[in-house]
Amino acid sequence: MTTSSYNNILSIEYPGIPSAGVYYFNTHSGLRYEVRFGRLQENILHSNIVFGVINDEFDGEEYIATNKGEVYQVMNTIVEIIKNYMLEHPKVNIYEFNAIGRENEDNSVENGRMVLYKRFLPKIFDANWKYKIEGNFALVTKKQ
Repeated sequence: MTTSSYNNILSIEYPGIPSAGVYYFNTHSGLRYEVRFGRLQENILHSNIVFGVINDEFDGEEYIATNKGEVYQVMNTIVEIIKNYMLEHPKVNIYEFNAIGRENEDNSVENGRMVLYKRFLPKIFDANWKYKIEGNFALVTKKQ
């Protein structure tokens, strides 16, 4: 587990087995978040990051994004989780994630959620990584 380098990190529930790749945390307003790392079957060194609110009140929409004035605290906690995962899985050299938009948004056009995520990429990935962002999809690869 990492030592927090950012302010306002929420308490993280780490997986019992690091390879499980599923982390949880709760906000002060009672939202429960899940951060899940999935390895791609065709390349186990490529990880897909999925995170979002998992409270029952959202009718099964597992990865709904909610903002109750806690966005920076939530994002700082997600940064901490990803950095921890990277420490425990140093050979993973590709990360990807989607900034899932609202129903009426065009996925090929960068949405506000991706703008927010881009602000946090430098807190996670140093100069040894490069970003490729197309619309609401981000691919982060380790430089050779």
